[in-house]
Amino acid sequence: MTRYPEIRQVKVTRYVTPLREGGSLPAIAEADDGFLYVLKFRGAGQGTKALIADLIGGEVARILGFRTPEIVFAQLEPDFGRTEPDEEIQDLLKASVGLNLGVHYLSGSITFDPAAVKIDPLLASQIVWLDCLLLNVDRTFKNTNMLWWHKELWLIDHGASLYFHHSWVNWDAPKKPFPLIKDHVLLPYATELDAVDAAFKKILTDEQIDAIVALVPGEWLSDDAPFESKEAQKQAYATFLKQRVANSDYFVKEAKDAR
Repeated sequence: MTRYPEIRQVKVTRYVTPLREGGSLPAIAEADDGFLYVLKFRGAGQGTKALIADLIGGEVARILGFRTPEIVFAQLEPDFGRTEPDEEIQDLLKASVGLNLGVHYLSGSITFDPAAVKIDPLLASQIVWLDCLLLNVDRTFKNTNMLWWHKELWLIDHGASLYFHHSWVNWDAPKKPFPLIKDHVLLPYATELDAVDAAFKKILTDEQIDAIVALVPGEWLSDDAPFESKEAQKQAYATFLKQRVANSDYFVKEAKDAR
């Protein structure tokens, strides 16, 4: 049975504080629903491509049963941030007017440390499978992009996934290699990849993929992509994921060999 994902839209009402990690300058912001979000800006270095990857990756993870913070569309009005004293942040806010991406802020969470918390081999295998599917380069010892919150593991930030869309070169190769899986923080513990592969392929159907990709806002799609229309560009993401799932035995073997 297809579960159709839904994304709420909120209006950003208050810029709280920047999260100075990397070059994208995400921030903690408050919205008109009273909640705090980690706000990821369309005007940041990787632009809307990072937002698309984060949206698709986060919702694929959710469909597969992972704990991941709620994703929302966050509307930034033209007059927002005019009183911001930091010129770099003010420029970022001006460049991000419109629809941005917000992720529910997990207050009190800590960065996952594999040396401190033992991860079950099944869960490790599930996360490795997900990141192989998405070509997620950003789940390493240097930057695990996992949080420990209320004694549970939460996955965050899939913005570095689907990196083919920065050039669209060979994006439709059915067996696209992912050699960077060797750097995955959980790969040493991922001993149940075959079992996970069989289970996840039953969940992540073509219908589920279409429903997730349909969430991508048209205004986030790039005008410089090699497609005749934005709808064709959107469908390219769905085609990639469907082919990736259909050929998952290839990336499972690649991960097992790397391990």
